[in-house]
Amino acid sequence: MGILIDSQEGGNRNGGQCSKMFFNRKKKVDSARKNTSEPQLAKELSVPQLLAIGVGATIGAGVYVLVGTVARELSGSSLAISFLVAGFAAALSAFCYAELASRCPSAGSAYHYTYICVGEGVAWLIGWALILEYTIGGAAVARGITPNLAALFGGEDNLPIFLSRQHIAGIDIVVDPCAAIMIFVITALLCVGIKESIMVQSIVTSVNMCALMFVIIAGGYLGCKSGWPGYEVPTGSFPFGVDGMLAGSATVFFAYIGFDAVASTAEEVKNPQRDLPLGIGGSLFLCCGLYMMVSIVIVGLVPYYAIDPDTPISSAFASHGMQWAAYIINAGAFTALCASLMGGILPQPRILMAMARDGLLPPFFSDINKHSQVPVKSTIATGLIAAILAFSMEVSQLAGMVSVGTLLAFTMVAISVLILRYIPPDEVPLRPFLQQPIDSGTGGYIWSCLETGWKDKEAVGTSGNRKPLLVKEDVSIEYPLIPKQLAIGNYLHEGNRRKVVGWVITLTCVGILVLTYAASDLTLLSSVRFGLCGVGGSLLLSGLVFLTCIDQDVARHNFGHTGGFICPLVPLLPIVCILINSYLLVNLGSDTWARVSIWLAIGLVVYVFYGRTHSSLKDAVYVPATQVDDTYHDHTTTCLA
Repeated sequence: MGILIDSQEGGNRNGGQCSKMFFNRKKKVDSARKNTSEPQLAKELSVPQLLAIGVGATIGAGVYVLVGTVARELSGSSLAISFLVAGFAAALSAFCYAELASRCPSAGSAYHYTYICVGEGVAWLIGWALILEYTIGGAAVARGITPNLAALFGGEDNLPIFLSRQHIAGIDIVVDPCAAIMIFVITALLCVGIKESIMVQSIVTSVNMCALMFVIIAGGYLGCKSGWPGYEVPTGSFPFGVDGMLAGSATVFFAYIGFDAVASTAEEVKNPQRDLPLGIGGSLFLCCGLYMMVSIVIVGLVPYYAIDPDTPISSAFASHGMQWAAYIINAGAFTALCASLMGGILPQPRILMAMARDGLLPPFFSDINKHSQVPVKSTIATGLIAAILAFSMEVSQLAGMVSVGTLLAFTMVAISVLILRYIPPDEVPLRPFLQQPIDSGTGGYIWSCLETGWKDKEAVGTSGNRKPLLVKEDVSIEYPLIPKQLAIGNYLHEGNRRKVVGWVITLTCVGILVLTYAASDLTLLSSVRFGLCGVGGSLLLSGLVFLTCIDQDVARHNFGHTGGFICPLVPLLPIVCILINSYLLVNLGSDTWARVSIWLAIGLVVYVFYGRTHSSLKDAVYVPATQVDDTYHDHTTTCLA
């Protein structure tokens, strides 16, 4: 885990210092700029605003189409159960996000958490993948606005010329000026300020929710009046079996993507320890409830095999004589797309800002406007690129690439929770004002005082972050069949603890990858497939049992900001989360992975030639975290007196 340069091990630095390989450099939890002379992000958000961001970014127009496709082809009458299972799977990632967001409340979301817990190299790839996700996702959503707007005008021919799509014969492309205009409008709104833009987001999201409530209430009335004919089909509630219901869950899982936008605004939340978990969990709960109620109504009004896959909701109402409901439904779909577009563009400037603040991107992206207190330059750059894509390209074929960035982020967040609980980072980069005295000749006495203080603390046993691993004292998951007194504690001690647990987490993730790949690839020989499943499953179960039967590191209690949300059922919950996300990643298809691989390869080149050499941690010296926080303040005054 990096290269140590220690005087006791042959290095030429002062004892206790170390430097790391560039890909393994980790930053502090509070690494954001605290210089009050520079503009900071405005702290304006509370739970209602976070719910508007989460619900608006999650409930796009897909729900107005997705219910028909999934019910007709996969789930049948069990569509609501598919949404429930998918919501449960999404909740696993939401739990992990909630703990990390409350512990590490800075802009950057999954990129920020990965940089703290895993390292700079992986964090760069996550940030680079999220840039792709939000850019293509925003362009794809904007492209869907024109057809829904045309439905409100009575057809695309009735749209004004400057809003309708035009085919350019010479280069054989279809341009969409309406999509580009909507992106420019939302970009300008986001540049005004977070408070003003979220106010508009709340209004638009409220209109969308009113349309969905109309579907639920009016549809429920029609269902009670007609006797719910959709549930009287002879095939029962599971016409495609449990496998079909689960396949439907895998499809509708992507309808829950969006709650991670809440975490990206962490630096702008008034009380992040309390409000971020409520915003993430509340938005996911609302979305799951709305999805399930809409599904129950639509599948009950029309038999699943008779649902129109293109316009499932309006056609269901039309079959009961309510053709006029299509106008309300189209208005809801239009506002849903607008809210989803704003929720998609909002996080990317903050991720660009966080990466630039860490030196991995040019400082241009880290500037915060002193009047609006938002990263205006990053917002304009994000909107400009998304508008160009939406105007000139049909990005629906690239939509699968959006899922890769999201699932990679979900996976790394779950891994970060395991790292935080069992091997939390115990070293932090030395601040510049401390590093200079240590490296200089006159400052050697200061370092010796610090080092002496650390040794004194270790002598009396106050180095809490080096507690040996024993059988668990405060077990979060009980396995009655697993004996409490295992021999694990006899082989783990202060010297090898972090290395052993780190390898266990790594091998568990490898086992999950092998298992999901073997289970998904039907082209493999049966013997090879079952053998790989056995190897992967053995690694997975062994890692789960090992982590369950040992203590979590006591230093986790003091890592980051305390007093916030604590993810339950660790290690079971994060491991199941990694398993689900890995399965979905493996099944995205080879074409999607080929495109994503090209983008990640470009990102790797950018990192090697720019980010690696301009990183703010390039010359950092790492020192033990707890001793720096406690000892520096106690001993520098004495040494300098």
